[in-house]
Amino acid sequence: MRLRRMLAIWAARFAGFACKKMGRQGVTWAGKIALKLDPNILKTLAGQVRKDIFVTCGTNGKTTTNNMLCAALEKEGYKVVCNHTGSNMLNGVVAAFALAAGLGGNLDADYACIEVDEASTRRIFPHFKPDYMVLTNLFRDQLDRYGEIDITMNILKEVMQSAPKMKIIVNGDDALSAFLAMDSGNPYVTYGISEQVIDDKESHEIREGRFCKKCGARLEYRFYHYSQLGDYACTGCDFKRPPIDFDATDVRVGDQLAFRVEGHPIAANYKGFYNVYNILAAYAAGRTAGLSMEHFNDMLKAFNPENGRMEQFRIKGCGIVLNLAKNPAGFNQNISAVMQDDAKKDLIIVINDNAQDGTDISWLWDVDFDRFRDANVNSITVSGIRCQDMRLRLKYVDIPSMLEEDVETAIRKRVEDGCGNLYVLVNYTALFSTRNVLKKIEGEKA
Repeated sequence: MRLRRMLAIWAARFAGFACKKMGRQGVTWAGKIALKLDPNILKTLAGQVRKDIFVTCGTNGKTTTNNMLCAALEKEGYKVVCNHTGSNMLNGVVAAFALAAGLGGNLDADYACIEVDEASTRRIFPHFKPDYMVLTNLFRDQLDRYGEIDITMNILKEVMQSAPKMKIIVNGDDALSAFLAMDSGNPYVTYGISEQVIDDKESHEIREGRFCKKCGARLEYRFYHYSQLGDYACTGCDFKRPPIDFDATDVRVGDQLAFRVEGHPIAANYKGFYNVYNILAAYAAGRTAGLSMEHFNDMLKAFNPENGRMEQFRIKGCGIVLNLAKNPAGFNQNISAVMQDDAKKDLIIVINDNAQDGTDISWLWDVDFDRFRDANVNSITVSGIRCQDMRLRLKYVDIPSMLEEDVETAIRKRVEDGCGNLYVLVNYTALFSTRNVLKKIEGEKA
């Protein structure tokens, strides 16, 4: 059996190397081949993790939170297996373990930090039972793939109950996530923000958690942070926001994010209020597992989100930020992050409708694009497969845009004739190719 595992690991490494040479991501192919050669490889390698396995689930923030938790554990001196690229279905998870294993067929790791697609948990959990699940949030996402949120919640409840000892680190500010953790019967701890940080009363965002999952009555909010995240209580039963174990206080949002938790000051040079939750989730997970997290701020100073999550590039004097925006809640938070930058800026919005994106792009009509009028925007270019749909969406809020279907051409034009401050917002399948374009142009000699 060990020989079979060794062959699977060698084949996975070769597949990953070959795909990268061809300019492809390669990770999922590596996992698919490894699993074909050794169907038990994931179970075996996961069983070799010396301490704990964390999985991170939720609609938004999985990749950043998972990678941040991995970096925090490594900063504490531990060896960690992690699917850094965000390949979060079964083949991607298998690849993370197979590519981390030695050529002798064994894994040398203290912890595993694994981002898992919610719908894929049913295929992954039979191979191993995690010790902890970080649940970031539950928003509407890819209706043609996932269906309504209730379907996702039912899947997650099923897998939670299949691992009854798994402790859930849950965003207590999200009524849907909090109810799911409570209803699962699993042990759980909460993180959240108990003070109002921004005034969200004028927002036109779609609120997913308007009704109680326990009794169906309307939820009443003392305040919202964004979307359905906030301080809530049911008007018909005893369901309400749970007590918060890891509570962020003194939250400051701007060019730098800062807050306090457990009396410790936390600071990071990121934009976007949503990143407070990502940072808080990673911190809460480490602390729940018994780590001191004394080097957490040092990790944040060195941490580069990469993989298109507020990733920064510098090309011919132009500062470029690449960020993923794949559903209404995520896109609205992207818009808020852009608006935190008072300087004049160019925007490129890339929308695809491949199977992994969800072929239904009607969610664009639930995004508050009209807020770009107040964002000191120099120009907006729409690109990607569904660039015409994006242009039409902007037209309905009287925002002019330029159309350039080819992403590389769009970027080169804005670098050459833009204002020197560029934001590139992309949905899922546009992320890897756009990042490759930016890396390519960045590497060219001036």
